[in-house]
Amino acid sequence: MKAIWNNTVLAESNDTVVVENNHYFPADSINREFFEDSIAHTTCPWKGRASYYSVRVNGELNKDAAWYYPEPKDAAKQIEGRVAFWKGVQVQP
Repeated sequence: MKAIWNNTVLAESNDTVVVENNHYFPADSINREFFEDSIAHTTCPWKGRASYYSVRVNGELNKDAAWYYPEPKDAAKQIEGRVAFWKGVQVQP
């Protein structure tokens, strides 16, 4: 699977985990040069507290376009150390 935004591959892996129709990519499969830490956080009742990355490609910023769970609850341990995408990021084979 590939995560693509602004004609650029942000992440690529044959080992994604699908939860709630989102592909979670291993953290070591993302191209870190395009990722910036965000101060945003949200909470899911069964997954826990999510943290976000903004994505910057060719000078364009996609704020909070990727998220991850640094310490997921037990029910979501399979996505620990993984990153998922939204906000126009295309995830495709």
